[in-house]
Amino acid sequence: MSIYATLWHLKFPRYGDDHTDCEWVDVIAQGVPAHIGSPTPGYGYDGGDPYAEFLPAAVEVEPDDDGTALRAVVFVTAGTAKGTTRSGQEYVNPLLVLSGRAYEALSFGQVHRRICDALRGSRRRIVLEEWSADGSVRLVFEDRRIEEARRKLDS
Repeated sequence: MSIYATLWHLKFPRYGDDHTDCEWVDVIAQGVPAHIGSPTPGYGYDGGDPYAEFLPAAVEVEPDDDGTALRAVVFVTAGTAKGTTRSGQEYVNPLLVLSGRAYEALSFGQVHRRICDALRGSRRRIVLEEWSADGSVRLVFEDRRIEEARRKLDS
């Protein structure tokens, strides 16, 4: 049984920047309910939190919890392997891991930006796409370098 519940599944630019001819990748937000690893009596974790090494700190479950409170949200690309030597529930190389409170405090725009930053990694950020009348496309990066994205169309 998995400790995760899929919150959403969306496409993002593979390398964090949307541009002409970019590739897309599926990103999945996996929520971990608040009761997982909770120190709150009655949830079965009296012996400790078995997920403490790879998830944000466990949280107390409120008495009026309707089951929607989250301990964490783990963002992965589709096909990301789950199961490490440390734990069968741990994702291998997740894009981003947030506490449930941090996730709830962010707007979707902020979450999107953080995911794109994680997908981009150490690559330069694209700030401009330039289309020419001949059909060629150039990408301008934050460091002002320019790369051809698409050659001009042959007539």
